[in-house]
Formats: sequence, structure tokens, C-alpha cells
Amino acid sequence: MKRFMPPNGENKVVIYTTTLRGVRKTFDDCNSVRSALEGHRVLVCERDISMDRGFREGLRELMSGEREEMIPPRVFVKGRYIGGAEEVMRVVEDGLLEELLQGVERAREGYVCEGCGGGRFLPCFSCNGSCKMVVAAFVL
Repeated sequence: MKRFMPPNGENKVVIYTTTLRGVRKTFDDCNSVRSALEGHRVLVCERDISMDRGFREGLRELMSGEREEMIPPRVFVKGRYIGGAEEVMRVVEDGLLEELLQGVERAREGYVCEGCGGGRFLPCFSCNGSCKMVVAAFVL
């Protein structure tokens, strides 16, 4: 496994994904990896390369521009590059994911972001994820 450090990726799980359904397999792979990680109740820092050019450029720099390594999902745990969907699902099937996630911040039981309600579609200013609508507080 290669050693990289995504920005603010120390002691975190960082996933570069896409929410666009342009390529069905890529979209399904992103959902499978996200579900596998969320099933272990870890906080996931998801970086959607289809919604943010900065994330796409950041991934390109991390992966040294290798084309096949630019196809999401790309998973990093505590700064270590784990791989794409195939490699992550192999780690899950081998029962090694929990060991890999040692020391990573866990999600609180029953927590749902107030900003996006867990929808994760457009940028959410509360959890740095995504949301289907922007929630803004207005003070009169």
C-alpha cells in the first residue's frame, strides 16, 4: 500500500467519489465502498470529484496523474492509500477493515447532520458533506 497524505487526511478516512451516474459501475462502486465504511461506523470525509474541481485536481496530484488511479472511488485511511473498490472490498471480505480503521474517529450513534439530513447531494456547510438543499439560518 502506498503512503500518501490527502489534505487534512491524518487519522481520517478520506474517499474520493462521484455522485454522477454517468458510468453506472463507477457510481455503484462508490456506493458500495461508502456503505462498507459507514457500516463500520466511521466518520468518512467524502470528496466528490464530480462536484468540486479542487478535489479532482487534489486526487490527480496524490495519484501522480495515473489515469487508472483517477477513477473513483479512491480510499485513504490515516493517509495510507488503500485502493479502489476492488481493493477495499477485498479488505472487507478478508475481515481486515476493522483493524485498518483502528484509531479513526467513529460516528456517534444516531447522529444525522442537521445541515443535510444525511442526504449528501450538494455541499453541506455543517458536515462538509453534501445535501439536497442548503439550510440557512436567518435572524430577524
